Amino acid sequence: MSDINSVIHAGPQFNSKASKRMHVMAKPIGAACNLDCDYCYYLSKENLLEYKKGCTPQLDDQKLEKFVRDYIEGQNSLQIIFSWQGGEATMLGISYFEKVVELQRKYQPEGVTISNDLQTNGTLLNDQWCEFLKKNNFLVGLSIDGPELLHNTYRTNKAGRGTFKQVMRAVDLLHKHEVKFATLTCVNNLTSRNPLEVYRFLRDVVKSPQMQFIPIVEMKTFRETAPNTWDISDRLMQGDKRLIPGHKDSVVEPFCVSDHAWGNFLITVFNEWICNDVGTVFVQYFEAFLEAWMGNRNPLCTLGEMCGKGLAMEPNGDVYTCDHYVYPEYKIGNIAETALEKMALSPKQQQFGTAKSKSLPKQCQECDYKFACFGECPKNRFIKTRDGEDGLNYLCAGWNKFYKHADAGFAFTLRQLGLPVAHGKHSDKILTEKQILPVNNA
Repeated sequence: MSDINSVIHAGPQFNSKASKRMHVMAKPIGAACNLDCDYCYYLSKENLLEYKKGCTPQLDDQKLEKFVRDYIEGQNSLQIIFSWQGGEATMLGISYFEKVVELQRKYQPEGVTISNDLQTNGTLLNDQWCEFLKKNNFLVGLSIDGPELLHNTYRTNKAGRGTFKQVMRAVDLLHKHEVKFATLTCVNNLTSRNPLEVYRFLRDVVKSPQMQFIPIVEMKTFRETAPNTWDISDRLMQGDKRLIPGHKDSVVEPFCVSDHAWGNFLITVFNEWICNDVGTVFVQYFEAFLEAWMGNRNPLCTLGEMCGKGLAMEPNGDVYTCDHYVYPEYKIGNIAETALEKMALSPKQQQFGTAKSKSLPKQCQECDYKFACFGECPKNRFIKTRDGEDGLNYLCAGWNKFYKHADAGFAFTLRQLGLPVAHGKHSDKILTEKQILPVNNA
């Protein structure tokens, strides 16, 4: 029996059967978008995946129904979550998603809750859209990079004009209609230098219910070359100046965040959050790290021990191992030919998922904070350790800098809440051994 199947049969039960979950990021419009953001990792898929020229791709009615049915039937759980992204999925119009909801109701098992989340740039949202999203309980992920100047630098329309005013109109509409939403903010070479300005804007102006920060990391070859297929002779050692965005010989795009800038961004935001906002502002990374420091499984795939739990589907029905691995080398099938459940549990997908922990270099294996990220996302593992071992994450120095800074703060926060501290240099075990904590608190 495979590793994943063993976990399924040993896991929790639902409806007297083994509980099964999977997650597919559906891209019913693919890379088609009304914006032209400089750092977008998906726009280039139009060429890479040979979309038909001159038309907008779309997951047709037949494949859409098969996807909804397969996705529901392939799970056995109290809750099933559909995720819709692009490109810009709202270009499909409200009627498309009305059809989605109808299909979900058609195949919804008794006693199961079905929910949806929709990632959008917000520029096409209006009252009608928000009424639909509210009525059908969609969670909206809204892309916004900070105040106007920072947002407009890279997030532009096809004419090269900034989109800040349109996105802020979307913010007002989401609040007006009481639509559940979270903000997704890309941390690039500019936003990383203005952490407080970005955080306070999201907190005080946007009034973001949940903040997600995404580090922008792309090699200059990312449009054609799949992750983990880079020429090993081109991989640079940690600390090499050619890893600095903007360097004349840099191997990464100039809009990327540097490793140390990423660490500094997180540290500055963390300091503001822990001093003023714990319990009132939800920062996805920090909440996830509190789980990790407690000894629980990290809820974010990029920071978990295994990956491969989030597949991606293109508008022609092709399914790939991950949203960041939509390249021919990582295609695992098509919904017209193979059931989603079979693809999710396929040997190729299992191998992809377990490779994350199996390929960690010695530097990661011996790291005090391995439990916090397990080498982070494999797509960013394109550099060598200072000892010359392959497979180190580009952001490693920044992550490590942040972990060392935040370790005591996470431990303090958990203890204030009466929760255990299983990891870190201030864990219950370590403080008990040092007689800082009484034995009965361990």
